[in-house]
Order: sequence, then C-alpha cells, then structure tokens
Amino acid sequence: MFTIAIVGRPNVGKSTLFNRLAKKKLAIVDDTPGVTRDWREAEGWLLGEPVRIIDTAGLEESFDESIQGRMRRQTEHALEHADAVLFVVDGRAGLTPTDGHFATWVRKTGKPVALAVNKCENEAAAEAGMAEAWSLGLGEPIPISAAHGHGIEDIYHAFAPYFPPDEPETASVAAASQEGRGEGDSGLDAIEGVEDFEFEDVEEEKAVKIAIVGRPNVGKSTLLNAILKDERVMTGPEAGVTRDAIAVDWDYDGRKVRLVDTAGLRRKSKIDRKLERMAVEDSMRAIRLAQVVVLVVDGNMALEKQDLAIAQHIIEEGRAMVLAVNKWDSVGEKKEILLDIDYKLQHSLAQLKNVPMLTLSALKGTNIDKLMRTVLDAYGTWNARIPTAKLNRWLAMATQAYPPPLSQGRPNKVRYMTQIKTRPPTFAVWVSRPQDFPDTYRRYLINGLREQFGIGSVPVRLLVRTSKNPYV
Repeated sequence: MFTIAIVGRPNVGKSTLFNRLAKKKLAIVDDTPGVTRDWREAEGWLLGEPVRIIDTAGLEESFDESIQGRMRRQTEHALEHADAVLFVVDGRAGLTPTDGHFATWVRKTGKPVALAVNKCENEAAAEAGMAEAWSLGLGEPIPISAAHGHGIEDIYHAFAPYFPPDEPETASVAAASQEGRGEGDSGLDAIEGVEDFEFEDVEEEKAVKIAIVGRPNVGKSTLLNAILKDERVMTGPEAGVTRDAIAVDWDYDGRKVRLVDTAGLRRKSKIDRKLERMAVEDSMRAIRLAQVVVLVVDGNMALEKQDLAIAQHIIEEGRAMVLAVNKWDSVGEKKEILLDIDYKLQHSLAQLKNVPMLTLSALKGTNIDKLMRTVLDAYGTWNARIPTAKLNRWLAMATQAYPPPLSQGRPNKVRYMTQIKTRPPTFAVWVSRPQDFPDTYRRYLINGLREQFGIGSVPVRLLVRTSKNPYV
C-alpha cells in the first residue's frame, strides 16, 4: 500500500490532517506545540484511494539526546518506511527559517514530495501563505484546511502519478469500502480530541491485541522496543515521554500481534492538565480495546497503590492480565520483593487468583520471549470454553458439598449452568430464587470454576438467572 509520511515543524496541523485522512480521531490534537512525539501509522483514504499514512513528530533542529533530538530521530525513522512525503507548513503563521531548512532536508530524501499550506480557511490567508510557500522550492503549494477538510482532492492529484497500478477489481473494492466508512463512533465517553484505535478493522480481527500499561517511567516504551527489537518509540529517563497510545502491528512466531504502547497512568488527583487528561483517556481506551494487558511495574517499587488501581481497572474491563516486573536487574533483595508482591496480590486482588507474573529487564532484553509466551497462554485461557456437560457434573458436586443457603425456609435449588460467552469466560447459572442467592455463594462457585477448570488467571463472570414460571 502506498505510504505517505506527514512532516513539518511543530503545531502546523499534522495530526489534525492525519485524523482527517484516517477518518478517525486517532492522534491527540492540542494547540500545544510538540504534542506528537512518536510516529504512528494507520490506513487512510484520498478520494477513495487507500493509502497508509504516517503521523510524525514536529521537526526540530536538535541533534543531541534531548526530547527534541529524539523526536527528530523518530521522524527520520518514519521516513524510512514512507514512499512519499507530505510537507506541511502553517499558512496563517507564515514560513520560518526552520521550514526552509527542513524543506531542503526533505528534498534530499529523493522521495516524491507534495507541499501543503495548512490553515487556509479564507482567501486572504491562502494568498499570503501560498506566496511565501513558493520560496521553499518544493513545487506548486497546495492550500488546505485540515480542520475543515479543504484541499484533500488536490493532495490526491499531487500523489496520483506515484500510486501503484491497481487491478479494476481491487479499485472497485476499495471504492466500495470507502463508501461504507463513516467517522466511527465507539459510543464511549471520551475527552475531546481522542477516539478509538483501529482495533476493529476486519483484517486485524485475528490479531492478538496487547496493551502495555503502567505508571509513568516504569519502562513501558523500552519494553515495546525490546519486544520489537527496534527503536520504534521514543524512550528516556524523563517521566511522561509517551503521550499518544502507539499501535504497532507485528508477527510473533507466525502469529499476528498488535502491540499498543500507552502513556503512564497517574492518580486522578495528580492530573492537572488537559493534554495529560487526553493521554490518560487514550491509555484507558487502550485497555478497553485490548485482549491482553501487560501491566508493567518497577521492581524497585512494585505494586504500589496506583499499580493495584490499574490492575483493578483491567479486571473490571474483563481483560486478561500479565504482570511484568521490570528493572529486575537493578533490584537488590529479590526474594523479599517477590514475597511482598505475592502478599499484595493475594490480599488486594483476591478476586483474580494466579495472576501470571514474571520478572524481566526491558533495557537488557531478558525474559522478553518468555513474556510473549505467557501473554499468548493468557490469551488462550481468556478464550476458554467449557462444555456444558462438564460444567453441570461439577455443579452437582459443588452444590452437594456446600448447598446454597435456604430461601424463606425452602431450598434454593441450583438447576443448571452453561457458559454463555468467552473473552472473558462468562457463565450463567439458573436457580429457583435468584433474589435470595447471596454474593458469598456466587464467589464460592466462581472460585470453584477457576480451580476446577484452570481459568484462575483471567476474570470470570457469573450471572444468576431463573426460569420463567409458566403459571404466572
């Protein structure tokens, strides 16, 4: 698929244009310069032509190890994956020396380049911005408004000569797919400026969707890079380097995987800026749309209150969870730390027994392969389906060993159980008087299911129902 990288200096509207072409609000958009730090990619459309688009960090004239310097390297890395470049400048603010410097740099890449002058909502702004843009030497500038969707047709015509030839059938399928696509509304409450990932795409349906979450500065991005064996996302000693949730498609031993690196999750009382609120909401949505969540904790400060709060949220969302204790190479009293983690899991997350846990060092790349095997095992358990006959044989033994409490002096008969869904395993049990079925007995049955059928590592849900009385 033809790939276009959107580049330009900070705050010229690259992420807004990226969302416009993707027809979804995938990237965080804010007036603050430098919101985007890592590059992200997604499928987009130019007048019905399917393209892959890459949103990049703002180009900075920094070559050191500062955040700006690392952002520049991420953009250079993104350009290696692109077939063409869409260079964006701000028509309202006018050109800067930085625009001229990077226009020369982009021209030297040898890739096809189109120049887009953004924020040209009115003719006066368009005329002034267009006149200046000619001086960059990138050909005829294209006036656009990413916020309003103006100029997309001209971008298409600029890149059309470079599109790979399509067979007529392929083109018609692409056009039909484009007609069926809308803006996409997940129906979930969100902070303005952030919406769903492309987890729901049909072609990605069979991919295992893994979100990497945790507090700030525990090594989530370093872990993603270690898994991919590539500097795919920006890392550093500063807390809060990652802002956008970055999804990466990958193959692990022939198995399709979609990995999502997320921003660090702090307590709500500590979040005081709109940009951070949007980043946190992006991370929470990553958990909601994932199948397996890797909770990364710092081995030197393992399972603090915020770690447990994140784990509780993962369980409530019904996701399979793997606990990754990172920075294990720097931990001193390893045995004591493991005992402390086990104690906290047993007493603070008692509703989820046998959480898969392993120690690793993302920086040194130790136990990474073991982590992926553990994730896939958790995914298999999350998809477990238990035959109804086995369930009811076990149910008969469980209720005989410990019958449910009486209801108004009469037995509260437990009649039948079946599994009504997977992901997570969800069961329904039919009883004669559900209103008098205590939570303690529900927990007894859930714990029995976990132990008997080996599903103690994932959330288990049990619904209590009753048959309709034909005489009422």
